[in-house]
Amino acid sequence: SIRAIEQQLSIPRSTLSGWFKNIKLSKKQKNILYKNWQKALVEARKEAVKWHNQQKQDRLQEAKSKAIKTLQNIDTKDKAIIELALSMLYLGEGSRINEETSMGSSNPLILKFFLSTLRTIDGFDDKKIRCQLSLRADQDPDKIKLFWSKELKIPIEKFGYIGIDKRTIGSKTYPGYKGVCLIRCSNVAIKRELIFISEMFCKKIIKNTRAISSSG
Repeated sequence: SIRAIEQQLSIPRSTLSGWFKNIKLSKKQKNILYKNWQKALVEARKEAVKWHNQQKQDRLQEAKSKAIKTLQNIDTKDKAIIELALSMLYLGEGSRINEETSMGSSNPLILKFFLSTLRTIDGFDDKKIRCQLSLRADQDPDKIKLFWSKELKIPIEKFGYIGIDKRTIGSKTYPGYKGVCLIRCSNVAIKRELIFISEMFCKKIIKNTRAISSSG
């Protein structure tokens, strides 16, 4: 191909096009060029995938480095900061329906954080914790209950109601999904405090950022 000659001899393609404009290729030669083009296209796609994957890894590493730098400036042992983090999580994920402090998630990390930070709050009592599960039709309730009990280090007798979503009958659950676990604590005072903290904090930050924008 003209492209291959250009790369090997470093002659401009415009010059090569002028030299070769009267050359007639046979059907066999055209087939060879076409096959070479297809092969090059496959290789180019492979290289593109490698490049994109590497770019993604670089961006992930950059994000991780920034996160580490941010956390280095935060005292994660400060009780006020812990309570603020919990309140912001509760604002987004916590339940407001019942007269209790509760949160449901399919992500064990979120619920582990919820539990560990709850235990730093005055008035919290582990004895008031109850758990319930919401599962898909093809999941084994006993196995899933055991999974969440081990993950959250909550006695299995604390798990009560298990709801089955009948809409999922006949469909297969994707691997790794362990349903939704809801942690319930009958102390409603904690919920009220968390909601007040989160809402007041949001309003304060909004006010401060507006002031900074105006002064800038």
